Amino acid sequence: MTSQPIRSPVRIIGIDPGLRRTGWGVIETEGNRLVYIACGSVEPPDDLPLASRLLAIHEGLAAVLAHHRPAEAAVEQTFVNKDGVATLKLGQARGVAMLAPAMFGISVAEYAPNQVKKTVVGAGHAEKSQIQVMLKILLPKAEPPSADAADALAVAITHAHHRQSTALRLKVANL
Repeated sequence: MTSQPIRSPVRIIGIDPGLRRTGWGVIETEGNRLVYIACGSVEPPDDLPLASRLLAIHEGLAAVLAHHRPAEAAVEQTFVNKDGVATLKLGQARGVAMLAPAMFGISVAEYAPNQVKKTVVGAGHAEKSQIQVMLKILLPKAEPPSADAADALAVAITHAHHRQSTALRLKVANL
């Protein structure tokens, strides 16, 4: 799993994991230029058992990965909330979101929600509406069908802006 050079066009998928809706967004970046490719979400039926929902998320992401062929992936980290059971289940969805690109040989970076907000909006505690406004500026052709798809595009943009330092950290970690 290697990263492409910083100056050649690179296709990136951002993933916002969730059990109800796992958002995904694909962009291309060349230097500082960002180009919208596609976005959407994988939405397993609520009445499925947990294992089946996780399988549906994996299959949905695998189809997106096969169709759009990103070179790099970025996944939003899980924030810990008061409900431990919900946090653990979300962690399982996040594990699937990291596994799917890894199975395609794609390197996976992770970003905290506050880092995504700070990168896209300029403030670590920005509202979802502020993210959507900035997405219209950064990716004018993007019209995310859900907040999860918008968040996934924000994760992809964050990776586009931080991929050089992320690649360096991965290289140092593998020494």
